[in-house]
Amino acid sequence: MQSLIGTGVALVTPFKSDFSVDVDALKRIVNFQIDNGIDYLVVLGTTAENATLSQEEKELVIQTVTDVNKDRLPLVLGVGGNNTSVVVEELKTRDFSAFVAVLSVSPYYNKPTQEGIYQHFKAIAEASPIPVILYNVPGRTSSNMLPSTVLRLANDFKNIVAIKEAAGDIVQAMKLIQNKPKAFLVISGDDMIALPMILAGGSGVISVIGEGFPKQFSEMVHLGLNKRAVDAYKLHYLLADSIDMIFEQGNPAGIKEVFKSLGLSENIVRLPLVNVDENLANRINEFTNHIAKL
Repeated sequence: MQSLIGTGVALVTPFKSDFSVDVDALKRIVNFQIDNGIDYLVVLGTTAENATLSQEEKELVIQTVTDVNKDRLPLVLGVGGNNTSVVVEELKTRDFSAFVAVLSVSPYYNKPTQEGIYQHFKAIAEASPIPVILYNVPGRTSSNMLPSTVLRLANDFKNIVAIKEAAGDIVQAMKLIQNKPKAFLVISGDDMIALPMILAGGSGVISVIGEGFPKQFSEMVHLGLNKRAVDAYKLHYLLADSIDMIFEQGNPAGIKEVFKSLGLSENIVRLPLVNVDENLANRINEFTNHIAKL
């Protein structure tokens, strides 16, 4: 899965002031990624506010991204949930011809055991017509997919090809990298430790901050993949404060404020999310303007 090495970004869903999907803004954001060195795009992940989109809106987002992308970058589609049978049904019935893989989050809220997580992804692997990227994000799911479970899945199912590891635990990430099958990819899902994970043997990142500052962030990732640590860390520290800022009051409220500063979209989120406060908005705007001048 060479197309999943490097910098992927989890696209937002931009909204208009009436909370409808802003198709024109989404087109601008996709082109902004392509023009600035991003390697692949993730559609309808957590950052897309997937949980608050209707089925019709999800289809609109998919169609818009595929149309504007025009096969220029590989696309990954978020297909996950905490009802295994519903996820399996989507995998069996959706047209995946535009996508190279699905990104499937570990079940949330239910808090399954490690065996439950294994059986969930076993069902997904058996149903999916394209490769599967596991997604471990215990801060959102309230359960951690342990390395032993990930490695069991990676060894048992050839079409489970990667994990987006977003536990924020560099030790756990290193255990995965140390013991994984040779072709299995460990992809960072945490922007702040993406570079250390890459230098330790990871394959890249699926990023949030990367879509706000794609040129600098993708350059950092490529430098890391080429083991140019000193140069890569210069870019890491250039962007580090912005990573803290965009998550300070929740995702994607922070990154949408970046897009507002860039003139790409409005900063509108749907309840129960709310906009960042004025203080944070000013700091994000100041940072964005600073990077634009470099």
